[in-house]
Amino acid sequence: MKKEKARRQLSAGGVVVRRARRGWEVVLIEVRGKSGRLRWTLPKGLVEEGENMAHTAHREVKEETGVDGKIIEKIDSIHYFYAFRDGDTLNRYFKIVYFFLMEYAGGDTRDHDTEVIEARWFPFEEAIKKVSFEDEQDILRKAKEILVRRNMWQEEKQ
Repeated sequence: MKKEKARRQLSAGGVVVRRARRGWEVVLIEVRGKSGRLRWTLPKGLVEEGENMAHTAHREVKEETGVDGKIIEKIDSIHYFYAFRDGDTLNRYFKIVYFFLMEYAGGDTRDHDTEVIEARWFPFEEAIKKVSFEDEQDILRKAKEILVRRNMWQEEKQ
């Protein structure tokens, strides 16, 4: 098998939040991974030529969730390697994903694109447990820290 040298990919995505009666909610998407398993994740996608990270995050959130968000600030980035086989070639990538905290500005989760199985709002703490990857759980925790620092956080009411 021929191994390709790892290529770098840049992506951006968002943590879209809204206030609800019981506290903050965040929108997650359900997608089918390369293994075929269903996963809940944050919306994100590849940076297109001529785009900056914030524009990519805004565009990808809108496409994948159906909702629009106003960027509050950059949260952080995550980094990981992944690979997939294309015939007799193993393609390898080093991926960097920048995430932005966004406040819900409109739209409907039913308007997500076809690569997404479902887009749904979750109470913030439930969303942290629901996302499939630990690094995205950390992004959600950091988003909460930003909301607290900006005095925007209100505790969820039981």
